[in-house]
Amino acid sequence: MLPFSVVLFLLCATPLPTPSVALPFEQKGLLDFGKSIDVEGLMMMMNDEEEGSAVEEYYKPEYYKPEQPTCPFGCQCNQNVVQCSDLGLHYVPYDIPPETRLLDLQSNQITEIREDDFKGLSNLYALVLVNNKISRVHPRAFMPLKRMHKLYFSHNQLTAVPKNLPSSLVELRIHDNHIKRVAAGAFSGLGSMNCIEMGRNPIQNSGLEPGAFDGLKLTFLRISEAKLTGIPKDLPEGLHELHLDHNQIQAIELEDLRQYESLHRLGLGYNHIHLIEHGSLYYLQNLRELHLENNRISNVPGGLAGMKYLQVVYLHSNNISQVDVNDFCPNGFGVKNTYYNGISLFDNPINYWEVVPATFRCVSNRMAVQFGNHKK
Repeated sequence: MLPFSVVLFLLCATPLPTPSVALPFEQKGLLDFGKSIDVEGLMMMMNDEEEGSAVEEYYKPEYYKPEQPTCPFGCQCNQNVVQCSDLGLHYVPYDIPPETRLLDLQSNQITEIREDDFKGLSNLYALVLVNNKISRVHPRAFMPLKRMHKLYFSHNQLTAVPKNLPSSLVELRIHDNHIKRVAAGAFSGLGSMNCIEMGRNPIQNSGLEPGAFDGLKLTFLRISEAKLTGIPKDLPEGLHELHLDHNQIQAIELEDLRQYESLHRLGLGYNHIHLIEHGSLYYLQNLRELHLENNRISNVPGGLAGMKYLQVVYLHSNNISQVDVNDFCPNGFGVKNTYYNGISLFDNPINYWEVVPATFRCVSNRMAVQFGNHKK
């Protein structure tokens, strides 16, 4: 039987004049991929990014002959897009047109990337290698790809971050591989990179060597479903999104988040967190969304009321038994810039009828706060 959910009815006699109602923070321009990639969506993103005067003209090699188009056997080639997915390929095919901008090789049986597999593909914008069996990548394989922005390498058998990635790379997805160690300088020379997805790899804290992320200016990093027991110390400082869900993190210590002041979204759900040191969230003054669901937290974390821009807090499925009147909202006027759009507290041992309605005086509407029955 589904658990019965109870939504707290909120009445605010005097609404705060300063905060505004805003939609929950959402990262733009990133696709969230499973085992297959929506190539049409990727094409739309490619076209959107290429509009405008800032995009350089495509390079056409001397041997480029539009009157004699080529297309690998079994693949579909149209408008600089080559689709070779689900063909049972064991190697990257030959005869890929040099003007190709998007190469889709997902869901094949490819086991290695050879040195000359991408020779002549200097115009390539996106390379999709998702859901293959790749365990070996030649260190010079990506060197011809001078204009590549997006590399999707998830669901393979990599044991290390590929070497000599193109300096033009903006987005790297290496989710669900066998990577245990990220060496110092693994991403060196990638100053344009803003997104790395490397979850579901058996990475421990000791596997992230000091200097592993040196030189990166990331805004998005995901290391979910790994084997982390604490928040990593040396991640890029300018992150807007950090996702560490589904790990084995035990606590948030005072200095753990000190260097991540630019965070807008922090994901720490589905860990083993039982301790959040007082003041550890103080540095996150720009935070919009906080995930702490499915942990072992016994109190509402301190400091939430002082976060001016916080809109969404996930605290469900913890051990919280009490909610105080000032846990979420500040005392004074003009302190909080936005109302909350969502506070989830269901599946906690809280007597919701004992919670003072004024506790949620800075919430956008009565449906934004969710309680529910606690499973003992």
